[in-house]
Amino acid sequence: MERIRNFSIIAHIDHGKSTLADRILELTGAVDARTHLPQMLDSMELERERGITIKAQAVRVAYGAEEGETYDLHLIDTPGHVDFSYEVSRSLAACEGALLVVDAAQGVEAQTVANAYAAIDAGLELIPVLNKVDLPSARPDEVAAEVADLLGDETPPLRISAKTGEGVKDVLEAIVDRVPPPEGEPGAAPRALIFDSEFDQYRGVVAYVRMVDGSFAKNDPIKAMQAGTQADIDDIGFFAPAMKPAPGMDAGEVGYLITGIKSVTELRVGDTLTSRETPAAEALPGYREVRPMVFCGLFPIDTDRYEDLRDALEKLALNDAALSYEPETSGALGFGFRCGFLGLLHMDIVRERLEREYDLDLLATTPNVRYEVKLTNGERVEIHSPADMPDPASIDEVLEPYIRATIIAPNDFVGPVMELCQKRRGEHVGMHYLSPTRVQIQYDLPLAEIVLDFFDQLKSKSRGYASLDYEPLGNRPSDLVKLDVLLAGDTVDALSLIVHKDASYEQGRVLVERLRKTIPRQQFDVPVQAAIGANIIARETVKAVRKDVTAKLYGGDVTRKKKLLEKQKKGKKRMKQVGAVEVPQEAFLAVLQVDGE
Repeated sequence: MERIRNFSIIAHIDHGKSTLADRILELTGAVDARTHLPQMLDSMELERERGITIKAQAVRVAYGAEEGETYDLHLIDTPGHVDFSYEVSRSLAACEGALLVVDAAQGVEAQTVANAYAAIDAGLELIPVLNKVDLPSARPDEVAAEVADLLGDETPPLRISAKTGEGVKDVLEAIVDRVPPPEGEPGAAPRALIFDSEFDQYRGVVAYVRMVDGSFAKNDPIKAMQAGTQADIDDIGFFAPAMKPAPGMDAGEVGYLITGIKSVTELRVGDTLTSRETPAAEALPGYREVRPMVFCGLFPIDTDRYEDLRDALEKLALNDAALSYEPETSGALGFGFRCGFLGLLHMDIVRERLEREYDLDLLATTPNVRYEVKLTNGERVEIHSPADMPDPASIDEVLEPYIRATIIAPNDFVGPVMELCQKRRGEHVGMHYLSPTRVQIQYDLPLAEIVLDFFDQLKSKSRGYASLDYEPLGNRPSDLVKLDVLLAGDTVDALSLIVHKDASYEQGRVLVERLRKTIPRQQFDVPVQAAIGANIIARETVKAVRKDVTAKLYGGDVTRKKKLLEKQKKGKKRMKQVGAVEVPQEAFLAVLQVDGE
């Protein structure tokens, strides 16, 4: 155990995490230069294309230090996005140290701060690293001062360029010198932390584990202490970076084990594995159930492909324990599924994977969050979609999820950023200058206000310089109402929204205006109304298209013309009584397709 070092790389998006991991793999000879691909650990096509890490990856490399000893370094590459913060916390729990990578041109950003605090809370040894020092726009001295201010530590950060490899050897030396070896009891009852898992269609679930105490060997009977799942170890080994089987795994080591279990929900991230024969007394701390934060309906544009969508969701859910889905029917959109996601990036990725990998054309309804409704009889119900909202008369209180948003922006943009947060019902928490030119602003905001276009608005108001990070705070009471849309007096369920009472008039007016432009004209006037309960708050009318019934007349007495128009008037009256409005798919697309989710 003295010669093992477990470390993670944490950084804001696009600060060079995956590139640094590539250089470490090359320097230690873990990959052949001929077969090496950039972003080696980002194996998904979508990850490479967007330049983000979605799945955590682990790799074991052997490093010959300058002092002459060879060390086993276990690198855990973590996702950078706020949606995957729980996975990041479990990955950090599997390490003793972390490299905090900061872009020498961009400086400290919102997720740099959030990740640094997460690592400090987990008790990790932090090694600050300034990356991209070779860029013409790099300002290493200023950024080093920002990092020192953030960590309260005057030790100068290591200066490297992950792209060229400059200074990476110093990083490996610092890991060996400064990261403590793992602590654990080699002779105690075995305990292993699951920090990630994936599904292999031939072998079942591959659990990424860190052995904390004891040891596991092939064919050992094991059980998950939180989920209660029991199995035998079919295969065990390390990532180098491909899977490399081994006879067993000892305390302090990081690797994988395969049990033949067919569902990732049975081996959840954060769970503790122990032996069935000599079980440990208590599980490792920090486990919690991952709950979806954002919900939206997914409907196939071609209604015949409902079964294909269900099969595709089943296959994706095998790999992603955080994705939940249940069937949903809409009078306007047909059959589909209401899906739950960790956040907007997670939703975007799942939708894109469904469309790409399974060749589906999908329509996503407006994303909304999970509400809790307290009824007058004392009962509490959870609401995932506006259609589930109970009768207003039976509602005592509606609670909605809040988040603590941390925004870092240049001080020129403090005004516009604060104005945006106030507009979104934000409560100001605090403000802190990281440097003379950069400010950290904190607001408590309702999650519902940021799930649509908050990030886009923030970027446009700050010319792309602001960065955002958030953490959930729990539910708070709010004055929320259900906004219904009526076409010719009939409620259209797929267009209902849950909105704050103060903003309901504005949103209702915008919605009916957009619908008026997209619904084709009928042979009679169609009123488009927005309503809260029985109160109509906004109305537009789709004007009737008039058929020219007098076209066939040529001259003659005017009474002939009037007679035909009267006949048409009676017919239109009768049509209005029996006519239902034809709403084309385009109308829903125009209203529901939120650009830039």
